[in-house]
Amino acid sequence: MDTDRLTDIGSRVFGTQPDPPVWLVVATGVLALAAVLPRPAWRLTRNAVTIAHEGGHGLLALVTGRRLEGIRLHSDTSGLTVSRGKPTGLGMILTAAAGYITPSLLGLAGAALLAAGHITALLWGATLLLLVMLVMIRNAYGVLTVVLTGAAFLLVSWLTAADVQAGFAYAAVWFLLLGGVRPVFELQRKRRRGPAPRPGSPSGAPDSDPDQLARLTHAPAFVWIGLFHVVTLCSLFGGGRWLLGL
Repeated sequence: MDTDRLTDIGSRVFGTQPDPPVWLVVATGVLALAAVLPRPAWRLTRNAVTIAHEGGHGLLALVTGRRLEGIRLHSDTSGLTVSRGKPTGLGMILTAAAGYITPSLLGLAGAALLAAGHITALLWGATLLLLVMLVMIRNAYGVLTVVLTGAAFLLVSWLTAADVQAGFAYAAVWFLLLGGVRPVFELQRKRRRGPAPRPGSPSGAPDSDPDQLARLTHAPAFVWIGLFHVVTLCSLFGGGRWLLGL
């Protein structure tokens, strides 16, 4: 790769790009909504939310000094992150709390980047995060979903024109903001019917994130679900305002 090419890539990644027209921002939001609301579409697109969810668990495990054993993503859109360390304490609490709020917080961070005109930086940053996560995936389906998602970001950022990059970036951020909200409502409904065990849990043992947090903190699970609602809905409101330039 010659020097001019490297310079061009550097200027695109660290520089800014012009804001897309408002109609494109709105259209990508509608497209993201169509990927989240209909149940058939959600069965497929929820895989991307699971990647962010489990990635959040893994990142907080590393940040708090736990030993990350691996991440598994399943075809039913569930996931499992295994870390080793002290079974109680702040590190374990933060690790358990990270999953449901990470997609929304990533969407909020993405909205801030887009509002500042850093479209290419967002695409390359997402590719890098997915590449790092790929190292910790421990099953074939997980590898497939992360590789396909990362390839989409890489190919768009490398091969497409500026308007296509902008549309893809805005659609991805809208999707994280909107897609981060739905799993918390789904979790709430499932708990009303009775919590189901996670993969690898003893049969009948409630092992959702808020159940774990309730055991760790003695705060009821519904308190943690309420916190997840606050974070995801506030992220959607704030991120949406940034994307729309309000």
